[in-house]
Amino acid sequence: MTAEPVIIAQPPASTEVPATVRASLSPSRAADFKTCPLLYRLRSIDRLPERTTVEQARGTLVHAVLERLFDLPAADRTPTAAGDLVAPQWDRLVTEEPELADLFDGAEPQAGEDFLRSATALLEGYFTVEDPRRLEPAEREALISAVVDDELLIRGYLDRLDVAPDGALRVVDYKTGGAPREAFEARALFQLKFYALVLWRTRGVVPRVLRLLYLRDAEVCDYTPDAEELARFERTVVALWRAIEQATERQDFRPRPSRLCDWCSHQAHCPSFGNTPPPFPVTAASAGPLPDARTAATEPGPEE
Repeated sequence: MTAEPVIIAQPPASTEVPATVRASLSPSRAADFKTCPLLYRLRSIDRLPERTTVEQARGTLVHAVLERLFDLPAADRTPTAAGDLVAPQWDRLVTEEPELADLFDGAEPQAGEDFLRSATALLEGYFTVEDPRRLEPAEREALISAVVDDELLIRGYLDRLDVAPDGALRVVDYKTGGAPREAFEARALFQLKFYALVLWRTRGVVPRVLRLLYLRDAEVCDYTPDAEELARFERTVVALWRAIEQATERQDFRPRPSRLCDWCSHQAHCPSFGNTPPPFPVTAASAGPLPDARTAATEPGPEE
């Protein structure tokens, strides 16, 4: 299938963050706490390192190529052009993050080439579900933010925002695969509702479509929110934030085992696997929930 043409639209000027704001939260970190409070703690408070996996690196590469693809004139946005961007974008990513060069240490000599071919194959899936020659995204890899409950700044980077001639918004998120669909589609929709809430609060428009593009399976999942649903979702986000505050004050972040544990990088610190978390950081206990931040071009996790 292909999507209808869209036009470029400029977002409204950003407003100052009120002095009352004392914390921020991204969709990935909110989803972490919702999925497993201990995972949130280890990522956002302890900030334990997570080694980038081949799957995550491939997702980052594909996202980078799709972002750059729209720099080309519309007529030039072809599968061949996208394939030609793969190697240069990988070189750029390795230059910016030299540790990516270690991904294939000890692997077969052709592992790097296989990796680039696999990214190209995912891009072929993209062209199965969309025709980028008919699109002019309003924003790509854009940081959006809004203040809710007077004290919480919610923010995140969306892959793409399309604006139709009638002003309708479509939020698009690229997914390159990983976990079983039933285990992560709810998390992906949570992320898109988060973006929809920000857009509604800052622009006064409820997005007409929240779109997930599954490149590996060449499938499209569309969801249509409404204002009433987003108002309920806003209450859910605020409740999550207050639960994070309470857990921080009590230093009590308990694991919540699920199928996603199979992809978790922190099993060595998880009681569900017979292990012990590190001592709770003293500064976190005294300062309250740490300000959240975006940590990577594509947030780590099986949903990517």
